[in-house]
Amino acid sequence: MPIVPDEPAHGGDQDDDPGAARLSGPLFRDDPSSTVPLGEPSHHPQSPQEPMPSAAPQPAPAPQKKSAGRDLGAAIGVGVGLGVVIVASLFIVKAVFVGVVAVAVVVGLWELTSRLEERKGIKAPLVPLALGGAAMVVAGYVRGAEGAWVAMALTALAVLVWRMTEPPEGYLKDVTAGVFAAFYVPFLATFVAMMLTADDGPRRVLTFLLLTVVSDTGAYAIGWRFGKNKLAPRISPGKTREGLFGAVTFAMAAGALCMQFLIDGGSWWQGLVLGLAVAVSATLGDLGESMIKRDLGIKDMGTLLPGHGGIMDRLDSLLPTAPVVWLLLVIFVGSG
Repeated sequence: MPIVPDEPAHGGDQDDDPGAARLSGPLFRDDPSSTVPLGEPSHHPQSPQEPMPSAAPQPAPAPQKKSAGRDLGAAIGVGVGLGVVIVASLFIVKAVFVGVVAVAVVVGLWELTSRLEERKGIKAPLVPLALGGAAMVVAGYVRGAEGAWVAMALTALAVLVWRMTEPPEGYLKDVTAGVFAAFYVPFLATFVAMMLTADDGPRRVLTFLLLTVVSDTGAYAIGWRFGKNKLAPRISPGKTREGLFGAVTFAMAAGALCMQFLIDGGSWWQGLVLGLAVAVSATLGDLGESMIKRDLGIKDMGTLLPGHGGIMDRLDSLLPTAPVVWLLLVIFVGSG
């Protein structure tokens, strides 16, 4: 669905009255001389004039109620269902959770490459991306950062070779988009798998998920209720500075609780730092995908999740936050 353009068609601020500069005659409409039809004499200044009919008073427009813009019931239902699946797989069998991450990565790659081809004619090779992306997540879980980097390099090489089977026109843009997609989706997701390898891995991943969700929720709740000052109107007109303040506040409070009670050896002050970092990275991740969607001229990356859009519309804040949380946890309490 096309989105609102960055610049209004009539120029200037979007809040300007578009009709203010459109005058139909040489003079303003409240000038009596401008109302005399051509070819007819105007009234003498001292001759009696017929009284002007008074305009009927116009009723004031009814105040509009704020809307979330999505089916809130469906969004909550889908969110709760996904949460149950994720938490159950996370604490029952770690390998099952790794499989859930790999599936999310493959679906996200499919959405991203499909939108690139539909809107820009860019054909990033999906087969090597999907196989390499799933292998990347597994390698990160089994071999750590070294395994993730090797899988990333092999995936990029596979993209270059796979695209050689087609005509050379567009080769550079296709493989560039493919390497970008490999880094953006599966490589960043490998940090979630690497968190899981610690002794308290499930609680680390749960902390990562909770802080990201709390940050998004705080931004939405405070921004929807109090938001007035736009944060980045050219990228995401719905985001406000008040919403960012809500994201930081909520995430720091949740971070203090999570580090104190969920993470072995963690402290509340470390949670404040972690929460602040998550709020910033989640916001930047959301803005980053908004930039991609604006360039593509779409509202959502997909339609698989009612009330949410596509998988990529849920991963936008999670993906860039994963390496931030992984790194800070390693600094604070070790890779354990």
